[in-house]
Amino acid sequence: MDPLTPLDTLCRIILRAREYEAQTASDYDGGEDPDNVDDEQEGALSVLEDEINDSVEEELQAAFEDLGEDQLAEVIAFTWVGQGTYEAADWDEAIEEAQSTVSDGARGAIDELMQQPMLASVLESGMAAFDLSCDGIGDLS
Repeated sequence: MDPLTPLDTLCRIILRAREYEAQTASDYDGGEDPDNVDDEQEGALSVLEDEINDSVEEELQAAFEDLGEDQLAEVIAFTWVGQGTYEAADWDEAIEEAQSTVSDGARGAIDELMQQPMLASVLESGMAAFDLSCDGIGDLS
């Protein structure tokens, strides 16, 4: 299968999604009583409290916004295959449903992708179902 979306673009989305997911806020407090946390642990925990880097979120959204409607639908369909909503054999059905989602509004489709848990992993898994990989794409940073 040759995707409509260039492979380097898909891989860049995966990379940005990983960066975005790494910054997603967590309400995990480590189960520690703050009065009993020593200085070394406090420093380690404060890293988790940093603000999300808005530029990574903006870059990921911009990557989605730069896609054509067919490409955006393809990314959505890949994530659905990656999370198991559709099998690779049901690609035509997945892409048709994804195109319907995009035609209802690209902004809503992008929001759906931005809220997708483990976006990078499910997109990568969906691509792998079609023997597509980011291996050998190069330095995408």
